[in-house]
Amino acid sequence: MTTLPQFMHHPRDWRANRYVYPVVSRRSGGISIGINLNPDKACNFDCIYCQVDRTTPPVVREVDAGVLEVELREMLRRVIDGRLAREPEFAGLPEHLVRLRDIAFSGDGEPTACKTFAECVALTAGVKRSLRLDDVKIVVITDAAYLTRPKVEEGLALLDRERSEIWAKLDAGTEEYYRRINRPNVPLRHVLDEILACARRRPVVIQSLFMRVDGVGPDDKELTAYIAALNGVTYAGGRLARVQVYTVARKPAEPSVTPLSAAEVDYVAARVRAETGLAVEAYYGPSEI
Repeated sequence: MTTLPQFMHHPRDWRANRYVYPVVSRRSGGISIGINLNPDKACNFDCIYCQVDRTTPPVVREVDAGVLEVELREMLRRVIDGRLAREPEFAGLPEHLVRLRDIAFSGDGEPTACKTFAECVALTAGVKRSLRLDDVKIVVITDAAYLTRPKVEEGLALLDRERSEIWAKLDAGTEEYYRRINRPNVPLRHVLDEILACARRRPVVIQSLFMRVDGVGPDDKELTAYIAALNGVTYAGGRLARVQVYTVARKPAEPSVTPLSAAEVDYVAARVRAETGLAVEAYYGPSEI
């Protein structure tokens, strides 16, 4: 496995842009164009592994749809005509990693908390269609706390007409561990109910980050509870497309957080695969990507 510096650095600031930024995503397998609907850096979770720098004040606090559209269209054109691949941040990448894989609502907070989420989804889908990017997915990376809010459901219904995926966070199986890792504003049961409601309407990808905290990873009791939570969703009629099992690849908020080894990630992935029957993808730490 080869370490790439682009996997370890995902800045949300690109030149003079307010909302749109490019990254090389290990989980997407290439270029992901990020859309930051939370330039104010507000989030309903305060995960101990978060990489967002909240020590510096935000430059803007609201989403200007007109500016977002201009930035998105220009960024996608830069990818299409090869200009982005010639930028120093993307120099030396293998050919398969400079391909545009998706447009992702992922920024400095929870995208579904944005009051104009549905409008931004419609705008993004329109730009993608106008540039004939039919094979490019739109991804919503979410902590899954607000998936049944009416305006969020409206946006997700728009995405159902596109090539799209919902990546819903689930990092824990017990309330105690969930509160320790995610420091949320809602209980774990609420998140599981939201995932189930969403997954009854369309397949959902589960994104699960496992780590060591003070040198200790999740124990077998916690993994058993986490697997039971996944099975609870599928047994109740939720469709889970796959599970992403991954670990820390960039500098986290808390110094007590460190990555699992490749063997530990593989152990978690193997248990999930064997005990749920779901498709599982494994992603490793910075020294083992």
